[in-house]
Parts: sequence; C-alpha cells; structure tokens
Amino acid sequence: MRIKRTTPRNGMSRRNRLIAVTTGLVAAAAFAVPSANAETARTYDAVTLAKASNSVLDSDVAGTAWTVDPATNRVVVTADSTVSQAEINKIKKAAGNSAEAITIKHVKGAFKPLISGGDAIYASSWRCSLGFNAHSGSTYYFVTAGHCTNGAGTWWSNSAHTTTLGTTAGSSFPTNDYGLVRYTNTGVSHPSTVGSQTITSAATPSVGTTVYRRGSTTGTHSGRVTALNATVNYGGGDIVYGMIQTTVCAEPGDSGGSLYAGTTAYGLTSGGSGNCTSGGTTFFQPVTEALNAYGLTIG
Repeated sequence: MRIKRTTPRNGMSRRNRLIAVTTGLVAAAAFAVPSANAETARTYDAVTLAKASNSVLDSDVAGTAWTVDPATNRVVVTADSTVSQAEINKIKKAAGNSAEAITIKHVKGAFKPLISGGDAIYASSWRCSLGFNAHSGSTYYFVTAGHCTNGAGTWWSNSAHTTTLGTTAGSSFPTNDYGLVRYTNTGVSHPSTVGSQTITSAATPSVGTTVYRRGSTTGTHSGRVTALNATVNYGGGDIVYGMIQTTVCAEPGDSGGSLYAGTTAYGLTSGGSGNCTSGGTTFFQPVTEALNAYGLTIG
C-alpha cells in the first residue's frame, strides 16, 4: 500500500481509489522462501544482479518491491498477497540464468499508497499527513507525499476547510513520491518539529536503524529499516524508485507523514501493507531527495 490519503468525501476517483489505503489490509508477516546454505554463500557479480533487478522491473508485476541486499549479495523481491505463483514464475523466467540471484519474500496484505510533521492536511477531497516543514530563504513550505499532492491545489488544516495552509507548488509521482506545498497563510506557524520532537537536519538512515513514523491517522510508531533503494510497483504504472523499506506500520491517511529518529528527518510515508494493530511493511520516500529537488532546508 502506498500509505494512502484517506477516502474522498465526494466519491472515489480512480486516483483516489489507488491512493486511499483499503480497510482490509492485514498485518505483514514476512518470510523467506527456503534457502540452502550454498545459496546464501554464493556471490553474484554486478552484471548478474543488475539483470535480475531489471527482470523484476520488466515483468511489471504489481505488488512487488525489490532491492539488492548487500549482506547476501542477492536481489530480494518482496511480494504482497496479490502476487500469484505464476507471476513469480514470470519474473524468474525473465531473469533467465540470473534467476538464481533472486530471493522471494512474501508479505500479507497489498501494497498501496497511504498522507509540526505528521499533522493532518486536507485537500479538496482527501486527507494526508504533513511530512516536514522546510524553507528557501524566507519562503516557507512543507513536504509530503507526491501521490497526495497530485491533483491537489489548496490545502487546509481542518476538514471543514476553514483554515488555509497553502497551495501545491510541486509534485512528483510516480517514479518519486514527494510533493511540495507553499504556505500562504501568514497566521499559521510552521515549526521545525514532528510533534514535540525538534528536527534540525535530514539524512539517509542505515539498514537496521530504529526509526519512528508519525501520521495523522495512527500517531507515532516505531520499527527498523530493512532495506534501502527499494523499487516498489503499486500497479497501474505507478512504480517508485529509491525507497526506504521498513517494519513500521501505517494506515489510511498516514501518507506523507514523517519518518525520523531523534532530530534527523529521514523520509515521507509512501505506502505498503499491514496495519498498526498487527504490524506491517511500509516504504518511505527519502526526504533528502525532495529537499534537494526543491532547493530546501529543513526548518
């Protein structure tokens, strides 16, 4: 699930159906297919790994995410419960001799998009979550998920649309999943915080890092980073690259919310599978990429 924006009030368009996280998501319980010691011990060269990765992309199977795991030197493909064995076979067939460099893991639920950092923000027909406040000189913005800002003009801080925040100034989705909103209401404060946590910088986490996510639906939850530079296929041609993969949970409306640890910003909630009762797998757009794209500084 891309961590979705919430259900529109005026009916659901195709985009909204894609972006809203469905209510039937179940906990993500990952497990690897059996692997022999010989499999884990074998190493593969960069050409083989690249061919294996490209085969997953070329197969265009919705509900898959993949990354090269430097610890095992293999391409790890995470498949949600919508992916059939026939589709797994399709990926391996496309990989040819490089198929042996692929490890398949399965998670329950379906990957779909999900929206101070983590507070609710409202477009005309959906809700997401604010990621981080940032600025360029004396002009202030906030960054959130691109699947939230696509098609959105004005943003409000409440569902009644009585307090304006600003207007969409940039949006990138798919390929990336970040968007930019420029504050137009001078009466609204925009501290460099996520809840009560001050944020002073942005960086890329390491695999194994304990991280926290804050969103307007589920509040704050923690987990750990399991992979970097993951590619996620949400279906319908919506493929995003360079994502942070984690064990943090998320639910509808958490899209765009903050991934951080201490005073450091890491990412913007994109999507995944699961819920915050049983757990899940969630992907995040690295915030450094969004800040660099728009020439912004956290704060």
